[in-house]
Amino acid sequence: MSETETAASSATRAAGVVLAAGAGSRYGVPKALARAADGTPWVQLVVQRLLDGGCSYVTVVLGASAAEAAGLIPVDPRVDSVVEPHWTDGAGASLRAGVRRLKTSAPPSVSAALVTRVDLPDLPVAVVKRLVGTVSTTSLRHAALSGRPVHPIVIGRQHWPAVTRELHGEADGLEFVAARGGQDVEAGDLWSRRG
Repeated sequence: MSETETAASSATRAAGVVLAAGAGSRYGVPKALARAADGTPWVQLVVQRLLDGGCSYVTVVLGASAAEAAGLIPVDPRVDSVVEPHWTDGAGASLRAGVRRLKTSAPPSVSAALVTRVDLPDLPVAVVKRLVGTVSTTSLRHAALSGRPVHPIVIGRQHWPAVTRELHGEADGLEFVAARGGQDVEAGDLWSRRG
């Protein structure tokens, strides 16, 4: 099935991974505990935007202050979390944990993962929709702002084994997608990113 043919069923074919394990040392608090000006937890905002944007399932990867952060995740049958015990190894460990979780917990219809960081609470739903509008098991793409690659990224199921083998340290997936000729999905018309 081509990516064009999957457009009508994309809402059931994409799952989200929220990277929320870091200690937020520069921020001063783990970002999984951070809140917007109105008090809404960032993790809640990001999860809801992924669901509203077409992800049928979302897993949140926790690490620092995991027990406290778990209480901020929306209670929803389409949402779960996993604690990565080696979160101090960097974003690569978190991304591997999120992909492993999708393999076992996401609906079988999921053919691609949309991966984003928890510190993007202003991520527009429209950007998520654009990224997951047509996905397949071979999809590799990232958002771009005036041509600059940024999160979120999309990784098709075909590439998940390579993610779990190859991502280490601070590799958050952007380089992985770029090295394999991933598609730029321009989002600058939808998003004036602050982070």
